[in-house]
Amino acid sequence: MHSVRCRWAAALLLVPLLAGCFAARDGSPYDAGAGAGGGRLRVAMAFPPAERFSPYGADATLLSRLGVTEGLTRLDGNGGAVPALAESWTRESGGGWVFTLREARFQDGTEVTPAAVAGALTHATHADPGPAALTGVTLTAEAVGERRIRVTTASADSALPLRLSSPSLAILAPKAYRTKAGTRTAGTDKSGSAKARSDAADGKAAVDPAGTATGPFTLARTSGATRATLHRFDDYWGGLAHASGLDVRFIADGTARTNALRSGEVDMAEAVPVSQAATLDQPTVREVPTARTTALFLNTRSGPFADPAVRAAAREAVDASALAEDVYEGHADTGRGLFGPALTWAAGERPRPSGRPAAKRAGNTELTLATYDNRPELPEVAQVLQQQLRKAGFSVKLEVREYSRLEGDALAGKFDAVVAARNTMLDTGDPVSYLADDFTCDGGYNLARVCDNAVDRAVAEAGSRAEGAARHRAALAAQTAVLRTDGVVPLVHQRIIHGVGASVRGVILDPYERTLVGTGTRR
Repeated sequence: MHSVRCRWAAALLLVPLLAGCFAARDGSPYDAGAGAGGGRLRVAMAFPPAERFSPYGADATLLSRLGVTEGLTRLDGNGGAVPALAESWTRESGGGWVFTLREARFQDGTEVTPAAVAGALTHATHADPGPAALTGVTLTAEAVGERRIRVTTASADSALPLRLSSPSLAILAPKAYRTKAGTRTAGTDKSGSAKARSDAADGKAAVDPAGTATGPFTLARTSGATRATLHRFDDYWGGLAHASGLDVRFIADGTARTNALRSGEVDMAEAVPVSQAATLDQPTVREVPTARTTALFLNTRSGPFADPAVRAAAREAVDASALAEDVYEGHADTGRGLFGPALTWAAGERPRPSGRPAAKRAGNTELTLATYDNRPELPEVAQVLQQQLRKAGFSVKLEVREYSRLEGDALAGKFDAVVAARNTMLDTGDPVSYLADDFTCDGGYNLARVCDNAVDRAVAEAGSRAEGAARHRAALAAQTAVLRTDGVVPLVHQRIIHGVGASVRGVILDPYERTLVGTGTRR
C-alpha cells in the first residue's frame, strides 16, 4: 500500500503470473467463464479507506481495484504499458511525450478532453503529499490538439508511460477539483465521504472521485470507512459492465472477511488469510502470485538501528525460510531480495551485497517492532521475528494496529522496526520509481528512513537507463546498494488468495493488485 501515500492451504488453484491467463474485455487477466449480465455484486475488501478516497494516496488503489478510476495507460501481464484512456503515444525529443486520447466520457457525463486530462495531471503534481508515481519527477501537461495531450518531464523519463499507469494518476473530471474547502462532497453521507474532509486549515480544496471518474463503476455513496455503494456507469468506453453495481464492505479482520464469504453475505472476499483458506471449498479459492514482498524495515535514522552494526545483528538473527514454511505454509517464496521470482526479469537473481559492517552483539537492546493486521499473516510474522530477535539478545516490544492507524507513525520513524508488505510494482510498474520512493533521501514512502549517498547514486543511474533490459539490470544493481545498508531485510515474496463465490465469474486476478472487478465480473 502506499499513501503519503497494501498461501496458503494445499490444493489451491494457482493462476500463473505471466502465462496461461485469460483476457478480460479491457485486456486484464481474469478467471474463465465471464458471460452475460448479472445483478449487483457484494464485495468484502481488506483495507478500509484511509484518506476518504483521496486519489493521491493509498485509497487510489482501492478505487482502481473496484473499477472506479483509470489512467492514460495500464500495465499488461508482463509489466508493460498498454492503452487505457490514451489509445496511443509517441516520444518526442527531450522530455516530451504526446498521448492520443480515445473517445470517452467522465461519469458526470462530460467529455474526456485534452484540457480536462491536462488539468487532472496538473492537480496531481500539486498534491501534498504528492503521488508516489511522481517522486523525483517534475511533470507538466498541456493540450496540443483535438484529442492529443503533451506530457513533459524536466529530465528525460523513459518510464513515463509506465508512470502514468499509476492509480494515483487517475484522470478525473474538472468537477472533481472544484469542491470548496470545508464543504461536503457529493455522493456521501454524514459519517464520511469520498475525500469529504475539511481542508480549512490549509485552504486546499478536496478532490472528489464520486461520479467524476471514467471507470465501469461509479462511486455513489459511502458510509465512513465501513461501506460503499457503486453503480454501473452505462457510458463506459470499454463497454457495459455485466454487474449492475457493487455493494462493498470494508472488513479489516481476515477471519471475519472469510466468514462473510462462507456464510453467503458477500460474493467475493479479497486477501483471505492462509489460516482460513483451508476452510473454503476448493473452487472458491483463487491464489495469485504477486509482486508483493514482505520485509522487515529497520529505522536507520534514530534509535538502536541507527547503528549499522546493530542492523547487521538483526539481519543475521532473521530466518526467513521459517516464515515461508510455517507462517505461509509453503505458499510464499523465501525472500531473497526486493524483487521476487514472480517478476521474470528478476528471476534467478540473488543479490550478494558486499561491504556490510560486522554485526554487534545486541546486549539486550530494547526496540519496538510494529506491524498491521489488515494482512492477517503479518502479526504472526512479527511474533516469529520477535522470538528470533530475542534469541539474538534483543528486547522486543510488539505493537499491532490497523494499517490506517499505523502508517503515519511508521513513516515518521516512531518505531524501531516495521514489518510491512509492499507490492513493488504497484505505484508505477517501474522498479526504479519504486526504489526512489522507498529508499532514497527524498523518497515519500521510506519506512526504513534510508538516506545513503551510494543508494541515491545507484537509483539515479538506473533512472537514466531506457526502459527494458538495461533498466532492469540497473535496478537490480540499485537493489544491491539498498540491501547493503541493512535498512530492509526481505522476508517472503507473497501470493495472495481471493475467495470467490461459486456463482461469480470474471474476477480479475492481477499480479500487480491494481484491479479486481471489471466489466466481465458478474454472478
